[in-house]
Amino acid sequence: MSKPPKMFSVLGIPVHVMSNYPGWLLECLQLSTGTHVVTLNAEMTMQAERNPSLAQVIHNAELVIPDGAGVVLYLQWLCWQKVQRCPGIELAETLLREIGEQQTDAKLFFYGGAPGVAAKAAEFWQQQIPSLNLVGTHSGYHSPDEEEQLKQTLTELQPQVIFVGLGVPRQELWIAQNRHLCPQAIWIGVGGSFDIWSGTKTRAPAWLGNNNLEWLYRLYQEPWRWRRMLALPEFALKAFLYRLTIKGAI
Repeated sequence: MSKPPKMFSVLGIPVHVMSNYPGWLLECLQLSTGTHVVTLNAEMTMQAERNPSLAQVIHNAELVIPDGAGVVLYLQWLCWQKVQRCPGIELAETLLREIGEQQTDAKLFFYGGAPGVAAKAAEFWQQQIPSLNLVGTHSGYHSPDEEEQLKQTLTELQPQVIFVGLGVPRQELWIAQNRHLCPQAIWIGVGGSFDIWSGTKTRAPAWLGNNNLEWLYRLYQEPWRWRRMLALPEFALKAFLYRLTIKGAI
């Protein structure tokens, strides 16, 4: 297997830097290496600072990618790393296309979102790539009994790639608590990706993403998130102060 990605610290939270995240994950898939993928941004970093359980989950994850602009700028300016942003939705899409092109017959499962959203997202990808082996979907809204049925279904199906869209930190904590059900699977927290794929919401225009302003479009779509967005300036200030005294590489 390829060398493991380099690891750096962003405010004490690990993040991995490499040139080809999808390729590394495809190797994990071929080798049946159980992998938890975390898509790290500034908001999650600040949540982890206040939530020891989330911080521990991120530390234990096999792959933490630089999803957010704040994390990327930190690595570029303060750790002097040549790194590009890797949005979780783009990583997931690339992985789906690669799996479809290689026709690996890998079993995929979508879990999360409002009722019907994951199913619509699966329909979208099945139309795009008919060779994908999407073996099941499940809403993120359910009763305790339905959750037990979901766990039984995962145990029986043993999907090799599982996308979990429950939002942060719920999806990260849920994966950590349940990855033993499919120990050889790749588990990826995909946030609101199902909403995009299902057509429920739209993604920010490329020019906003290219200028690190995708958060602004998200705030426009979901104005109730404004309190959570306060994590961005807090992250910027803490990142500056942190780097005055702590080395970035670990």
